[in-house]
Amino acid sequence: MRVIIFGATGMVGRGVLRECLLDERVTAVLTVGRSPTGTVHGKLREITHADLSDLSPVEGELAGYDACFFCLGVSAAGMSEQDYRRVTYDYTLAAGTTLARLNPSSTFVYVSGAGTDEHGRAMWARVKGATENALLALPFRAYMFRPGYIQPMHGVTSRTRWYRLAYVVAAPLYPLLRRLFPSSVTTTERIGQAMINVAERGAPERILGPAAINAL
Repeated sequence: MRVIIFGATGMVGRGVLRECLLDERVTAVLTVGRSPTGTVHGKLREITHADLSDLSPVEGELAGYDACFFCLGVSAAGMSEQDYRRVTYDYTLAAGTTLARLNPSSTFVYVSGAGTDEHGRAMWARVKGATENALLALPFRAYMFRPGYIQPMHGVTSRTRWYRLAYVVAAPLYPLLRRLFPSSVTTTERIGQAMINVAERGAPERILGPAAINAL
């Protein structure tokens, strides 16, 4: 399986990259982002591209892949809807439309979020909902991952300082959270493994919450 990862420098993306590099079913990994991952591995190749809203300069290198794991995202805190939409919708659809044309039989997995709703009251939920619906309309197998609380594993950390502190505090509580709220929590490791399994054999539903992610 040949895989493209967007957002491999973020917390979720790093976890997904780790699982792809460890899994024997994944034979090649291409990361696309605005900065390098800093990871060196025999089956990893990287494209550093500044403008993720326009992939035409690099699209010649994106054909021939079986799956795309789109993990790029930002917090909506303090952002205008226009700026948040540019990153969340525009970047995602630039990748989606390009890959649907180049690799129409491939799988596209998008990391969304619990509570996503195109008609919801929260700005972030509306933008992510519009993004999900646009992806589901494209001519490839698209799956929406809607994780709730994500515990980073194996040294993976968030690039956001306050998130890093929160995860340090929450880490000892994760086993308790998993027992009390099994349908609301997951890990970076499980997300990565679930993405690979979905790319290999599909899933019964196109929108997957934490419980479905963990089951996969």
